[in-house]
Amino acid sequence: MADRRSLGNLDWTLLITTLALIGAGILSIYSASRGVSGSLDTPFFVKQLWWLFFGVIAATVVLLFDYRTLIRLAYPCYALSLLGLIYVLFLGRVISGAQRWIIIGPLTLQPSEFMKISLILTLANYFEQHEKTRPWNLRDLFIPAVLTVFPALLIAKEPDLGTALVILIIFATMAFIAGMNPKSILLLAIVGLGLIPLGWSHLMDYQRSRILTLFNPELDPLGTGYHLLQSKIAVGSGGLWGKGLWGGTQSRLNFLPEKHTDFIFSVFSENMGFLGSSLLLILYFIFLMRTIDVAYRARDSLGALLAGGIACMFTFSAAVNVAMTVGLAPVVGIPLPLISYGGSALLASLTAIGLLINVHQRRFKFSG
Repeated sequence: MADRRSLGNLDWTLLITTLALIGAGILSIYSASRGVSGSLDTPFFVKQLWWLFFGVIAATVVLLFDYRTLIRLAYPCYALSLLGLIYVLFLGRVISGAQRWIIIGPLTLQPSEFMKISLILTLANYFEQHEKTRPWNLRDLFIPAVLTVFPALLIAKEPDLGTALVILIIFATMAFIAGMNPKSILLLAIVGLGLIPLGWSHLMDYQRSRILTLFNPELDPLGTGYHLLQSKIAVGSGGLWGKGLWGGTQSRLNFLPEKHTDFIFSVFSENMGFLGSSLLLILYFIFLMRTIDVAYRARDSLGALLAGGIACMFTFSAAVNVAMTVGLAPVVGIPLPLISYGGSALLASLTAIGLLINVHQRRFKFSG
């Protein structure tokens, strides 16, 4: 049942920083996509505005219901997202060598983006329903691990290693919040390190090359090192003040690949310079600190788990994307939340922010 009494307790800092980041993203997409059109000859920034409209509706709907009521949808959402991933595996649309999308009329949906939110709901529900008086050990985590690993493998198969990694990090963070045994954490870390050689052997050649060129992109400047080199050139060429909204030569002359998605931060840096990029990072820092604060101040374990999973999703994705564009992380295809072009990502992100504000609101409401 909708609850309107909590609408006066909005987290205005989170809301304002969200809108500011989305605004910066739309301007950057407009700058990056001048002369480039999406499907049906619709400019990317126009499509992003439409997804923003749908995202605001989704966030509003999420706000109207107590998150303890919404959690009942966790398993149906998980099942639907999983079916989407299975569908993509066999019948998904292939774009730039990756099979990640479902085409429904004029809409292009990416199920992996919705799986991140579905998994957060599902893990929060499971951990809350099976809350223990003692720390969780590895045996206790078997079921939530299966719920995590199965979609992660499907996403990695697309291939989309970046999103698969986000899925695994969300699981690790939420298990920590639920109260994981320190010995189990250490054992899990050792097992993870031990699996690195196995993971390396299963990577495709281009994926290995991306990791190797992180350390020396000049080894293949026209191949696997091209993205990284052009991104670093774009970031550096912005100087102190930037070249202006449409003055970036790297993006305007199409030297920078994936400029409206994975490398949107490079476009913003070239246009707005060091000062503009610094202001954007400060804005992100405030936004991310608010997400963490919501988790810290949640009134119950369910709220803390939901907010903690969402905070992890945003923090990890933003950190890896920025590090990727400046040469501190390999190119793994993780978009910059709220800024990169992507309808499914924006819709899922705004739904997640709706959940965050929901958790924040309900901490002011105490039952008798």
